[in-house]
Amino acid sequence: MERWKIIKAFTLGPLLEAAIPKPGNVNRFRDFEDLTLYHFLFGNVAVIDILYEATEVGKLIRKGDYQLGEANIGEMIKRAVQNAKAVQDANPNFGIIALEIPLVIALSISEGIYDAKEVAKRLIEHSTVRDTMEFYKAIRIANPKGIKGGVKYDVYEENVFDELFKDRINLKRLAEISCDRELIFCEWLNGYELSYKTFLRLKELTEGLNLEEAVLIAFLELLASTPDTLIIRKAGRAEAELVMKTARKVLDGSIGIDEFDSFLREKGDLRNPGSLADIMAIALSLLVLDGYRLNLNLKLTL
Repeated sequence: MERWKIIKAFTLGPLLEAAIPKPGNVNRFRDFEDLTLYHFLFGNVAVIDILYEATEVGKLIRKGDYQLGEANIGEMIKRAVQNAKAVQDANPNFGIIALEIPLVIALSISEGIYDAKEVAKRLIEHSTVRDTMEFYKAIRIANPKGIKGGVKYDVYEENVFDELFKDRINLKRLAEISCDRELIFCEWLNGYELSYKTFLRLKELTEGLNLEEAVLIAFLELLASTPDTLIIRKAGRAEAELVMKTARKVLDGSIGIDEFDSFLREKGDLRNPGSLADIMAIALSLLVLDGYRLNLNLKLTL
């Protein structure tokens, strides 16, 4: 696929995700105390050069000059996180970066959007132990909330890099170990299944709704059907399940969207559905890449 079309789509997608009003998230009307819309604007634009590099790597793999295992996914993720961190003082986009780098490479290799799913999966399968080490360095730089300590291959453990090397833990193996703790890893393993499912739902919804309405409905459906792993890490599984249950009440009309938003924010950012927001950012990028054209005239009030 054409390089700049991919880069523009994966720059705009995360910006749209941050700006569009969604319950429990930062958006153009709401901020958290330590995370604002401006953090997302600065952080997401700061990685454009790494997205360009990812398309170049994909091009070289497609030509046969590089093998899949030479993509250096982990290092690119680390440098993208460094770029984001250099221009703002929060962690607005680590999950997005971790999802988009392998997929952008895959899209640059593939003939079309849908072919990239399997290519991204193969890139993760062919990743190296060095990729995992660099990915761990990226986590340390981003310092995301809710990282559990005392687990096997603890990211903050002093000897973890020796353990990763000794046990030959590449990104696929890491994802297999950690899928239950973070949606990113599940997406790596299953060829971005949830991201593509959300993209297709957005594509369907935007045939009759404007973008904000389509994103709101798709996001509510995500919240109602999928436990958010960031909420699980920060507040526990019971809270994540309560969020799912409450989202279903919005969809069946039992409560309104404003009440749901207040419910998600009443404990600060503990119920902030960040992992699912990352999925939405990738889905929006795919929607833009697929040729979505803005139409604000369509409207249906939920």
